[in-house]
Amino acid sequence: MKHEHHTLDGTYDRAFATGIVLNIAFVIIEAAFGIISGSLALLADAGHNLSDVFGLLLAWGASYLARRKPSERRTYGWHGSTILAAMLNAFILIFAVGAIAWEAVKRLAHPAPVAGKTVIAIAVGGMIVNTITALLFRSGRKNDLNIRGAFLHMAADAAVSAAVAVAGLVILFGGWLWLDPLLSLLIAAVILAGTWGLLREAVNLALDAVPAGIDPGAVETYLQNLPGVSAVHDLHIWGLSTSAAALTAHLVKAATDDDDALIAQASQELHQRFKIAHTTLQWERGTAQCPSGQPCENNGN
Repeated sequence: MKHEHHTLDGTYDRAFATGIVLNIAFVIIEAAFGIISGSLALLADAGHNLSDVFGLLLAWGASYLARRKPSERRTYGWHGSTILAAMLNAFILIFAVGAIAWEAVKRLAHPAPVAGKTVIAIAVGGMIVNTITALLFRSGRKNDLNIRGAFLHMAADAAVSAAVAVAGLVILFGGWLWLDPLLSLLIAAVILAGTWGLLREAVNLALDAVPAGIDPGAVETYLQNLPGVSAVHDLHIWGLSTSAAALTAHLVKAATDDDDALIAQASQELHQRFKIAHTTLQWERGTAQCPSGQPCENNGN
C-alpha cells in the first residue's frame, strides 16, 4: 500500500490578515460615529461587523490548524477543523439572516425613516470594506469550502451595506420608507440560498460523504480499468478537510507483477484527475473476506 499526503499551504494567510485588519478598523470607526451621532443603529451594526471579524478568525484558525503535522493520536492531523469552521460560519450566517429578516418584517409593519446622511456614508464605507475583503477570497471559493464560508460572510455583508446605502438615498429623496425593509428581505433570501449550500456541503463532509465535485462512479471506473484489475471492492471516498479528499479501496488483481508501480501510477492519477490527495489501495488475489467473515462490499463508497 502507498499513501499520498496532502499539505495545505498558507496561500490565504495574507488575505485573512488584511480582511481582519480592515474590518477591525471599520468597526472602530463605525462605533465612534455611533457614539458621536448618538445612533443606536450604527452601534448595533458595529457589533454585527465584529461578528465578521470572528468569522474570519474562525476560518483562518482552521486553515492554520489544518497545516499542523499529524500526530500519534491525530493521524490525519487537524484537517477536519476546516469542516467545523465552514459549518460554524454557515450557522453564523443563518443566524444573521434571521436577524435581518426579523428586523425587516418589523419595519414593514411599522416603517421608520432611515437615519441621516452619516449612516448612509458609513454604509457605503462598509460596502467598500466588505467587498474588498470578499474579493480577497474570491479565487479560492470554488476549491475550499472553508474559504467559501469566509467569502460568503463578507459578500453577504457587502450586499446588506449596499442595500442600506441605496435605500437610504431613495428614502431621503423619495420618501419610500418601505424600500429599506423590502430590500433587506430580498437580500436575506439570496444570502440564505448561498448559505444553505455551504451548510449542506459542510454537513456532508462532516458525515464522510463523497465531496462535491468528485464522481464516485468515475473513480470506480478508473480503478476498474487499471491494468490487471478485475474488480473493485470497498471503495470509500471522503473529505479530510474542505480542500483535501481521501480514498481507500480493495483491488482484485491475480498477477503480482508491477504492484508497486501500479499503485504509484493510480495515486498520482487520482490526484490529478479527481483531486484525491490521500490514497490507500489494497490488493486482493481472489475472493476477499472482510473482518466480519462476510464478502467485502462492492460499491461501498
